[in-house]
Amino acid sequence: MRDPNNPCIFCTPRGVTRQNALAYCARDSFPVSPGHSLVIPFRHCPSFFELSPEEVAACMELVAEERGALDGDLKPDGYNVGVNVGPAGGQSVLHVHVHLIPRYAGDHPSPQGGIRQILPWKADYPRGVEASS
Repeated sequence: MRDPNNPCIFCTPRGVTRQNALAYCARDSFPVSPGHSLVIPFRHCPSFFELSPEEVAACMELVAEERGALDGDLKPDGYNVGVNVGPAGGQSVLHVHVHLIPRYAGDHPSPQGGIRQILPWKADYPRGVEASS
C-alpha cells in the first residue's frame, strides 16, 4: 500500500474546486457523503495548531465559500466540520486538512451528537444539562 505521506499527497494540489493565496479546496477521494470536501493549506504543516493565524483565516474563508457552493449545488441539510490532529486523533495524512462534510436528513439513523460519533459510546448524552452541545 502506498504511503500518503511519502511524498505527501496534499503538497501537490489536485482536483482544486477553489483556492486563495494560502490554501485550496478539493473533494475528498473517499467521501463519506456527496460533496465531502477538504480545505488544505499550501504550506506543508502537520498540525492545525501550527498554522499561522493567516493560514487559519484562509482555510476558514474557503470552508465558508465551499459551503456556499455546496448549499447551491447539493442542498445538504447540515454539515460537520472537523480536523484530525495526530495519529491518535485519526490523522493519516500528516498535512493539515479541514473536512467539510455535508449531511443529509436520514444519512444516519441517529445523528444526534454529530462529531461526538467519533466515539459512538459517548455520542448519546443527556441534553439540557450545562455545557451541552
